[in-house]
Amino acid sequence: MSILSILDRERSVAPPRYNRWLIPPAALAIHLAIGEVYAFSVFKNPLMERFDASHTQIGFIFSIAIGMLGLSAAFGGTWVEKVGPRKAMALATVFWIVGFGVGSVGVATEQLWLLYLGYGGIGGIGLGIGYVSPVSTLIKWFPDRPGMATGLAIMGFGGGALVASPLTSSLLATFANSPLTPIVATFLALAAIDLVIMVAGIATMRVPEPGWRPEGWEPPTVQRSALVTTANVSARNAIRTPQFWLLWVVMFCNITAGIGILEQAAPMVQDFFPAVTATVAAGFVGVLSLCNMAGRFGWSSLSDWMGRKRIYVMYLGVGAIAYLLLSQVGTASVPLFVLFAAVIISFYGGGFAALPAYIKDLFGGYQVSAIHGRVLTAWSAAGIAGPLIVNSIADRQKASGASGSDLYSVSLLVMVGVLAVGFVANLLIKPVSKRWHEREGSLAADGVRLESTRRPAAQDRARRLGGAVPVALWVVVAGGLAYGLWLTVDKALELFVG
Repeated sequence: MSILSILDRERSVAPPRYNRWLIPPAALAIHLAIGEVYAFSVFKNPLMERFDASHTQIGFIFSIAIGMLGLSAAFGGTWVEKVGPRKAMALATVFWIVGFGVGSVGVATEQLWLLYLGYGGIGGIGLGIGYVSPVSTLIKWFPDRPGMATGLAIMGFGGGALVASPLTSSLLATFANSPLTPIVATFLALAAIDLVIMVAGIATMRVPEPGWRPEGWEPPTVQRSALVTTANVSARNAIRTPQFWLLWVVMFCNITAGIGILEQAAPMVQDFFPAVTATVAAGFVGVLSLCNMAGRFGWSSLSDWMGRKRIYVMYLGVGAIAYLLLSQVGTASVPLFVLFAAVIISFYGGGFAALPAYIKDLFGGYQVSAIHGRVLTAWSAAGIAGPLIVNSIADRQKASGASGSDLYSVSLLVMVGVLAVGFVANLLIKPVSKRWHEREGSLAADGVRLESTRRPAAQDRARRLGGAVPVALWVVVAGGLAYGLWLTVDKALELFVG
């Protein structure tokens, strides 16, 4: 038996009466590690100096990473459903860590294309596979609260920068005199930390046994609303429906608007307010990460009560107003700038977290990961469009002699229009036609094939481990978030009183 067989789906089936609250830290561990990509703006100014490059040239690294995330999620979503979360999480770990390694070689040798290939291309594949791998598993453990479940899983991705932003800033300062250059040393240190965290997540991930459901809960037999189906649609048929493409447009618009700020966050706040230092700017990135994370859990949990369509009306409508206010009065004071940016990013995060539950509402729970991956191609497109809009306009404004907040005045108004398009697309989403629904017999057969029975050895191993390892991981994840929160609050205070 190969040592890699421990990654097989059947080896990860939980024993009877397994506590489902021991599952979220495994998902959070993976998402916290790869969510580090949201702290990329902390590297942006150092990389621009290292390569003597423009905003657009360095921003393209982030765009490639997000582009590859969406593409790999689209192609890997169906595979994740077949092989299970452990194998997918392991593959994501390999790509993510190798991406850091190749990227560090690019920085050391001053070869920008290697940074595109490593951090952007290879690391981006790890992002996509790692992003979708825990989501459908958590939905299976929390069928009674799908919005909260996806919020728990995806909260870690938004919280990645909460930890990584102050940590990256601290490491860059610590390695300031490193012969490898501080950027390379920081890349390698982050890769080592992520490797340990992701391996722990892989080891503690479990899938429920076939037919499992929470005690006392019965699946609904009557639709709660016209938009929430009790039937199922396959990934192959989902992409043939107008609902899929309207949802794609909704996500593209919400992501484009949010990611434009996230990718440029640290330089943007310094351009708006020149007195803000690089360290305090890193604190601003942490604040946005906190709002991103809180929005993922808070807004998506609210969507279980409010409904997914209504929550997206809020994301897109109020978000457009916040962008308009940011462009018109954001320069008045740092607190106002932070407030409007925080609202926008909380909706950005909430849009991601509520998406798998929205998919489940429209298409059923049959192939959530596969459909989720295909919708995330909107992230690929937005990952290019958002930073390109902000960076290219900033470069053009700078070339014409503009400076400070004037670098962003046009792009902020463009984002208002983008969110308005998404608002209309969301209003047009209607229930999926019954002609796309799967027959019950075909689902049952497929379920047996994918959810193979647990081996006795795997059951014994799970009982021996008990809850000790997942509980320890809960402590590590919570400790990391607390560390990031403390440093973020410390630096954020300087935004308001500095």
